[in-house]
Amino acid sequence: MFVPELRSWRAARPHVVRVAGAVRPRLARATAAVRPRIARLARVTAPRPARGTRPRTWRYTAGAATAGLALAAGVVTAAGPWHATGQRTAERDRAAALERTGGADHGHGSGGSGTAAGAPRPAPSAASVLTGLGGAAGPVRAVPAGDGLARVLDPLLDDPVLGDRRAAAVADLTTGERLYDAGAGTALTPASTTKLATAVAALSALGPGHRLTTRAALEAGGGELVLVGGGDPTLTAREDRENRAGAASLRTLARETAKALKKRGLRRVTLSYDTTLYAGTETHPIGVNDNLAPVTALMADEARTDGSAGGPAPRAADPAADAARAFARFLRGHGVETTSPGPAKATGRARTLAAVSSPPLAALVERMLTDSDNDLAEALARHTALAAGKRADFAGASAAVAARLRSLGLPVPGAAFHDGSGLDRADRLTPGLLTALLVKAADPARPELRPVLTGLPVAGFTGTLTSRYTDGAAGLVRAKTGTLTGVNALAGTVVTEDGRPLAFAFLTSGATDPQAAQSALDRAATALARCGCGERL
Repeated sequence: MFVPELRSWRAARPHVVRVAGAVRPRLARATAAVRPRIARLARVTAPRPARGTRPRTWRYTAGAATAGLALAAGVVTAAGPWHATGQRTAERDRAAALERTGGADHGHGSGGSGTAAGAPRPAPSAASVLTGLGGAAGPVRAVPAGDGLARVLDPLLDDPVLGDRRAAAVADLTTGERLYDAGAGTALTPASTTKLATAVAALSALGPGHRLTTRAALEAGGGELVLVGGGDPTLTAREDRENRAGAASLRTLARETAKALKKRGLRRVTLSYDTTLYAGTETHPIGVNDNLAPVTALMADEARTDGSAGGPAPRAADPAADAARAFARFLRGHGVETTSPGPAKATGRARTLAAVSSPPLAALVERMLTDSDNDLAEALARHTALAAGKRADFAGASAAVAARLRSLGLPVPGAAFHDGSGLDRADRLTPGLLTALLVKAADPARPELRPVLTGLPVAGFTGTLTSRYTDGAAGLVRAKTGTLTGVNALAGTVVTEDGRPLAFAFLTSGATDPQAAQSALDRAATALARCGCGERL
């Protein structure tokens, strides 16, 4: 199978070489143990030649380390390169090939009114989740509960470098059974692990195929053009050759808008911009901060002023005005002059001339989790509020996320949401809720939540875990990190040495050395990966 994105594979090659030596003995043992199951899996998941036959529902079990180099570096080589979002390219391509139908473009596909030429096609629906190594014989048996995990984890989580408060939980990813409880119901500051809750809520409320649309609308009379923000922080003003993530392009929107204006004989318009999709203050409770832009429904490139594509960066004070000025420049390049743009609200009589749409929500969630993207997190929380009919501000978004999780039957007592990103220190989550979110995302009955799993950073390879686990469980742990001053958290999935998939969550506070605290949490997750736990759990 042809697998694109070879640059990503080349970038990952040094990691593979480094990890191969460390994991080779374990890989040999694991390969011998699971070879018969892998053979069954190959037969179960092989493409069917008959047309019209829907693929069987895949179950998330040990093989669904979908994630990290399944068992180790040798598996990475077979699986192919990593996609920029943290998902294997081969995995994504296979999901698309197996299920051509599904997804949605929410009225913005080809043939829809007011859609820019070349607008993105509906997103393919991913198959639910990977079949377990047991193949047709059924799922891998659940991990029995006991004191085995306590003997493994208690000494590691008692490390004083983790601070004066800590809470943890481990659950069987296939059954949801709680296997380890060290204050699993204790609510602590979760930092960026909050994004797991935001992701589950947004996917549940909107669906993985949902897209965020930015449009240009002409008011009745033809004198005023309004750039209408659709709450897409990934909208880009950069040149097409720099747009590797397939983001909606402000340049494309300007080109298509200019064409539509010229057809109407208009070469000069009054330009306005509309940010009324969101409500309330644009300033996050932490104030002006390089970790996120003012939260507004219209911005380009997350309002970064230094040309960066991720991480902390200086941000524009008025992202919407900056985006509108860039739009005016692009229109001018296509022969349409505008006035200096100002804020306004598009009326119901305004006619959409052109529109551009973001990648599907599944891809946005993966990016948010892999890169711990705060701007995307706040945007998705607001869109969750809009889907619930709530006010799209910090309070409305927080209430909508909590309500959505409650409707899914998740354990929200003790949780407190104040934003979508986890930057607010007043947020509170429990390890029990975090593991329940991951178990819910692995539920075969909830395939729409699968991007929560595929978006988790891969230890030693992608996102916020790229430089971690260099001497530990690289490729075997997938987890969302969380770091604020004195707060260190880690929540994700791991497959034990004997093939048991687990969900884990560690929350700590009071640490004075963040690097030491992160290393301590990494050791705890590595211990789970190295556990040949079996009945000893």
